[in-house]
Amino acid sequence: MKNEAIATIRQKLAVCQEPGDPYIQQLRQDERSGVQKLLEQFDKRMAEKQALVLKYHEMRQFEKPLLEQGHRFIAGIDEVGRGPLAGPVVSCAVILSPSNPIYGLDDSKKLSAKKRSQLFKEIQEKAVAIGVGVVDHTEIDRVNIYQASRQAMLMAVEDLAVPPTYLLLDAMQIDSPLPQEKIIKGDARSISIAAASIVAKELRDELMREYHELFPHYGFDRNAGYGTKEHLAGLASYGPCGIHRRTFKPVSEYIQ
Repeated sequence: MKNEAIATIRQKLAVCQEPGDPYIQQLRQDERSGVQKLLEQFDKRMAEKQALVLKYHEMRQFEKPLLEQGHRFIAGIDEVGRGPLAGPVVSCAVILSPSNPIYGLDDSKKLSAKKRSQLFKEIQEKAVAIGVGVVDHTEIDRVNIYQASRQAMLMAVEDLAVPPTYLLLDAMQIDSPLPQEKIIKGDARSISIAAASIVAKELRDELMREYHELFPHYGFDRNAGYGTKEHLAGLASYGPCGIHRRTFKPVSEYIQ
């Protein structure tokens, strides 16, 4: 063991997932500083992994009892885009697989862009079903953003390829005959709603990057339609574009 090269040990530790592995216990007897440093990094990685597992189980607090009651397909629903001055509101409904956990799920606003992108791909690979609802700026202006958000959520539920048996929603209720629960700050408390928030955020951001190609004066690829300094400067210079919400201030102030 003590003759084993540091580079070889590093490779083995990179794939080892069990702190109790006999190989790890042998390494702890190796006094070389390089080995001990690698073990510190390994222990840190294991601690971070364990924290994610614990958080995952804490965030199953709503799903677990429903599964025990016999609800096989629990859909978490969330929306993104209530606050921007431009673009649609996008909602997502996600049914997760209890046997295929996704660690690291959280409110999309708390995640880095890199981590959110990684989780988005993992959700697409592991989820039982994903549904999407998009309501554009015209409908938002017609019915108001609250009602538009509810519409988008219902559309997302109806878009699911697998019919859900129960709905968990982030601080909202929708016109569905399905049993549902409104959860305040649900995107930070429920794995299903967190997954929905991540997918909705990724999809809406991509939409806004596409709109930036059509309307390049507002920085939609960077601000997703929110009222940043760059966006407001573009609004002042060029006026509203084709996807601005006319009933939102200060957009309404620039309409002739």
